[in-house]
Amino acid sequence: MKRNNLLNDVLPNNVQEAIGLAQMLKQRHPIPVQIFLVMCLNLIIAPAVYAAAGEDFTRKSAWALSLLGLVIVGLAIYLGVVIFQPERF
Repeated sequence: MKRNNLLNDVLPNNVQEAIGLAQMLKQRHPIPVQIFLVMCLNLIIAPAVYAAAGEDFTRKSAWALSLLGLVIVGLAIYLGVVIFQPERF
């Protein structure tokens, strides 16, 4: 019986196109892509914050708190790069 290699034929082309599209979007519009990635990461973090807080926070508060945490981490990384590599800026 011959094995169907449909996934091997279709998936690499679609993945390569998706990677090419992501690279093109990152070069043309870097800030919206970064905001989108942060919001996607927040979809993972917000339920964990909500579960850890229990009944103390609403879902909206957990979403806002995790987004605030991501912004703080991003600013800390940016400031660290600026301090250690000032010639780039």
